[in-house]
Amino acid sequence: MGNIVKSQTEYRGHEEVNQTDLKTRKQLVRAIKKSKFVFRPFRIISILILTLSAIFFIFPFYWIVTGAFKAQVVATTIPPEWFPLQPVLDNWITLFNNPVWRWTFNSFFISFSEMVAVCFVSATAGFVLAKKVFPGRKLIFTILIAAMALPKQVILVPLFTMLADFGWVDTYKGLILPAIGWPFGIFLMKQFSQTIPNELLEAAKMDGASQIRTFISIVLPMLKPAIGALAIFTFMLSWNDYFSQLVITRSTDMMTLPLGVATMQGEYKTDYGVMMAGATLASIPMITIFLLFQKSFTQGITLGAVKG
Repeated sequence: MGNIVKSQTEYRGHEEVNQTDLKTRKQLVRAIKKSKFVFRPFRIISILILTLSAIFFIFPFYWIVTGAFKAQVVATTIPPEWFPLQPVLDNWITLFNNPVWRWTFNSFFISFSEMVAVCFVSATAGFVLAKKVFPGRKLIFTILIAAMALPKQVILVPLFTMLADFGWVDTYKGLILPAIGWPFGIFLMKQFSQTIPNELLEAAKMDGASQIRTFISIVLPMLKPAIGALAIFTFMLSWNDYFSQLVITRSTDMMTLPLGVATMQGEYKTDYGVMMAGATLASIPMITIFLLFQKSFTQGITLGAVKG
């Protein structure tokens, strides 16, 4: 009898607990619904702001693409024609009457070569500065940080003098080699290399792996997100490096695509349709590279923000 009463008491206790849990859950659901109702206007405002911002940033690209298919008279009319009602291909025909393919090859070759070289040098130098102890390490890192603060225009005159002494003016070497030791790239790789656990490197050393083997098999895979982000930065910076390319190049055959398109601007007249066609063609590779490395770029930026 006593056991029965005890069991009933325990059952009632469990029932009361379940009812309490049920009430708590109902209160939680009500609170969530209430919070959703309260924050819904803020969510709508956030979406609206993001949509307007996206339109604001996409509109210049839309204007360039549509302007590439407009005649000169239509491209300069006021009020503007928001969409080409009578699209023409004259701008593209005029553009390709110039050595555009040569300029495109130069831009691809220079930008791709710089991207590969900068990623390799930055990864190796950043890893050494982060994980190896040697005299002068802090001094070298301090010099790199100071070099990041210098604008490129400050060192352009002595750089051009050195290139002239080496005979590298108007050559691929003069356009590629000065950009290999990019201080920002080394700094970025150093910060990421510091997140690599020392235990992994010690385990590889105990297993008999050489320094090169350790770097290729362990370090590089862990630096892949950072390398992807650096690759995008380097390619886009090299592709748009108009000022340095303008100073170093001399002949038409060595011009890059942005530089060649800029030379189409006349002294007294500018054909805006041709300029927009050239700008559209020059923007396609950058968009393609970003889409290819988008995942690595996002991972690299996020990882750097968390572990900074």
